[in-house]
Amino acid sequence: MHRIEKTFAGRTLSLETGRMAKQAAGSALVRYGDTMVLAAVTVSENRSTLPFFPLTVEYREKTSAAGKIPGGFIKREGRPNDGEILAARIIDRSIRPLFPEGFQNEVQVFVYVISADQENDADVLGLLAASFALNTSKIPFAGPIAGVRVGRVERKWVLNPTFQALDFSDLDLVVAGSQDSIVMVEGGALEVSEQDVVDALGIAQRGIRELIGIQNEVLAKSAVEKMSWTKTEIPAEVTTAVTKAAESKILTAINQKDKHTRIEAVEAVKKSTKDELKATLPEAQHGFIGAVLGDLEYTALRSQVLDTGLRVDGRKPTEVRQISIEAGLLPRVHGSALFTRGQTQSLVSVTLGTGKDAQRLDTIDAKAETERTFMLHYNFPPFSTGEVRPVRGTSRREIGHGNLAERALQAVLPEHASFPYTIRIVSEILESNGSSSMASVCGGSLALYDAGVPIAGAVAGVAMGLIKEGERYAILTDILGTEDHLGDMDFKVAGTAAGITSIQMDIKIQGLDLQLMTEALAQAKVGRMHILGEMEKALSAPRADLSPWAPRIVTVQINPEKIGELIGPKGKTIRGIQEESGAELTVDDSGLVTIAAVGAEAMERARQMVQAITAEPEIGTVYDGKVKSTTAFGAFIELIPGTEALLHISEMQHGRTDKVEDVMKVGDIVQVKLIERDERGRLRLSRKVLLPKPGADASAPAAEGAAPAGDAYAEPAAEGASEKPRREGGSRGGRGGRGGRGRE
Repeated sequence: MHRIEKTFAGRTLSLETGRMAKQAAGSALVRYGDTMVLAAVTVSENRSTLPFFPLTVEYREKTSAAGKIPGGFIKREGRPNDGEILAARIIDRSIRPLFPEGFQNEVQVFVYVISADQENDADVLGLLAASFALNTSKIPFAGPIAGVRVGRVERKWVLNPTFQALDFSDLDLVVAGSQDSIVMVEGGALEVSEQDVVDALGIAQRGIRELIGIQNEVLAKSAVEKMSWTKTEIPAEVTTAVTKAAESKILTAINQKDKHTRIEAVEAVKKSTKDELKATLPEAQHGFIGAVLGDLEYTALRSQVLDTGLRVDGRKPTEVRQISIEAGLLPRVHGSALFTRGQTQSLVSVTLGTGKDAQRLDTIDAKAETERTFMLHYNFPPFSTGEVRPVRGTSRREIGHGNLAERALQAVLPEHASFPYTIRIVSEILESNGSSSMASVCGGSLALYDAGVPIAGAVAGVAMGLIKEGERYAILTDILGTEDHLGDMDFKVAGTAAGITSIQMDIKIQGLDLQLMTEALAQAKVGRMHILGEMEKALSAPRADLSPWAPRIVTVQINPEKIGELIGPKGKTIRGIQEESGAELTVDDSGLVTIAAVGAEAMERARQMVQAITAEPEIGTVYDGKVKSTTAFGAFIELIPGTEALLHISEMQHGRTDKVEDVMKVGDIVQVKLIERDERGRLRLSRKVLLPKPGADASAPAAEGAAPAGDAYAEPAAEGASEKPRREGGSRGGRGGRGGRGRE
């Protein structure tokens, strides 16, 4: 067993190998604080025949790691949740470029979170453990690498911030890299500048180098001989024959403007070349023809861009494809937009829901269940690329692209307290030829505008590509699918006119330096501003009103002690309000009642019913109350539904009252004034203060400031009582009500 312990970013970090999962090709145990992850890697002995490198990464969070039992009926972990899939993608995208070209043996990486302290995120630890396990195994790997998270709290950079610190950070960036270059970036921000991102990447690089140094200390003591493998070499005569037969034809074919015309032309060249050369080359060499044709296509596209500055669809490197926009085209949804850029098209809809529509989340990272009130779901059906393939649930790619777009838009949403809706955005990709996730961002922003959601500003996104050969390179704005496939980088940047809100980078080479990324960010800003300008032409601000089909929401604050009365026995009262009004009600522990209804009439009816049940009488207010019962010493008057107060016999009229029934009887409506609430919460009324004194002018008001009969009003409180204005919905003071019915 080999182990090392160091302090990293203010917390204890330990790496070890050789204690757990010893039958795997390599394993590593990483602990940071009290969060622990175990990584195990395995490799097949035989070369795969698949046309791509068969790497799979699995990341699993064990609920026992946080001292929890899975919820629901099945008390064991099931399919990975979105968070686990996103963490697996971070690891996969970071390590994939570092396996040697031509290595085709199947590799599997398993990462388990086995302890979670609910302070330190395990995703970057999983990447560190995967790198360490690969380097302690026989699998060829150009590591070590490492990953860190960067935040910024009160303008100060923080390396690997805790969950609590991230709540106050304006940036959350995960960066993976080697000793000298960056291989993967993923994150979101609150409209930060390009220079802020560059500074964050510099901070990340320093942390990455420190973690690589820690790994190297252990690897120096635990060197493992790498497995032998042979890269398949293509015979020179095959390369010569294919190049002579197809090079010029491939160059012509790839320059078709339309995607499908281009694909068909390239495939036609490949087929005719294979048919031609199979007649002249030995049968044993027929399998190499396709590989050489692929290399020719790769070289032709890249050389054209570097030599001529023109791309296969005729654009210059900085040029964005033509954009068309339709907003509000779906009549019954709450907001919609159709965003088309070149041959990429996204149909986006926005649905506004209530608190009951929020998604409940129970993860190992949170001490309690949390709610998610904003969701963006991205769907990529096979017809969007003209394919026929089975649909078997949401893919990892769809989850990753949806998360990227969600981060981009989340930064500009209004505070939930001021706009208490649950918001769901759905992006349906109808056509795809590069950067459909960024089309989802643009379409999502426009659909939010169309829905009348008061977002801080429009958000646009653009995907940047790279062609790099030695010291020569070209950065491409708004890349095509072909340029993504044959290029070296897919760098997506989304944001507003004020700054970046979401960023993601994947590469196919072994790393990029900071200067090249700085150039890419600057060029991306130019592209983003162009797209924002096109979006503004279609819809420049949120619509003034919500869709007539969207629910209207109003909140009413009640005394928390009245929550039980509002809900009623087994929910009977609140269900009755919902059934009678047609509105939907939710109430939280603080007494905040949220009322949602399609139509103002239903919402107002529900609000009045809530206030009638939960309102509390105000000192100094005049009420038309109903006599509920009489006694020898007075009458009990119902001021508002459920709240009665005593009108003492001495306060019924001026002079002596011998019998209550001489003045009023049960069922009468009498005007009374609330004059006191004692220390026990009991309410005392007076009728005589509203009556003219004997001998006074009957035409004069009964009391100074008194209102005409039937009108409630507020006046200064009685001497010694606190003065406060009447508040709509009732006071939040003492309990009053039924507590004031004690007999004297």
